[in-house]
Amino acid sequence: MAKLLMKFLGMSLLLVLFYVPGTAAAGGLFGPPQSLSREKGGLNTTVGFDYHEDKFEGNGTCVFRQNRVYSQVAYGGARHLWEVYGRIGIADLEIEDGFRSRINTTTSSPDDFEENETPFGALGAKVFLPLGGAFGIGAFLQGSFFFGDFGDEVRGHWNGAPYKAELNVRDLWEITSGISVSATAARGIILYAGPFIHYSEARVTSSRHVSGIPLLEEDATMKNKTEIGGYGGISVPLGRGFHLNAEGRYSERFSAGVAVTYTYQNGGL
Repeated sequence: MAKLLMKFLGMSLLLVLFYVPGTAAAGGLFGPPQSLSREKGGLNTTVGFDYHEDKFEGNGTCVFRQNRVYSQVAYGGARHLWEVYGRIGIADLEIEDGFRSRINTTTSSPDDFEENETPFGALGAKVFLPLGGAFGIGAFLQGSFFFGDFGDEVRGHWNGAPYKAELNVRDLWEITSGISVSATAARGIILYAGPFIHYSEARVTSSRHVSGIPLLEEDATMKNKTEIGGYGGISVPLGRGFHLNAEGRYSERFSAGVAVTYTYQNGGL
């Protein structure tokens, strides 16, 4: 088991070192490297909220902002050495200045792209290696996909003539991997921090192509601009099997979230 853990950690570290610095990420919190299931292994469930920002390039450069609410079911192995989990949730999407014109002959209203309540899902896995005492190191891999399209309309004038166009953001997905070191303090409080890599992609299409507004000029595939960041957080036992997790992530943009996890003391089975 230790050899398998070291191979997983080594591969994740190589991925982190391979990429050049980068952006904030993900379909929810990464969480501490060790599972929050009971010592013998078993189920835990989570509800969480995450505020997420990411900078994308394709037709120009723009910032994607999302509020994500999700629930998670996880199964952790004995001694907190591994965990697999699945998530489902809903998210909105705002693209700052997504409709803002860059030329005087084109006007637009509104300036920002906004859409609400699109479902998403995520799958992930983590492994953990105790280092002795209160310390340990772990790695995770997490992928997310949005099941619906995000869409919004813009109106304005182009060369003096009125226009209306609908912009759709389709097939938004992301994959993230990271490594963190954790320290367990008094009363079971866990502190953790480390680097991550992140890749995200979406297809942007418009019902009408309009000059002067980059996202409307042509259909394109948008990708996150940069790929490395750092994250850190704290997990605090609340009693009766509950844990509060708060986490922040930063590179070019800042993202943060909170989650509450319940550990099933009978293993959940």
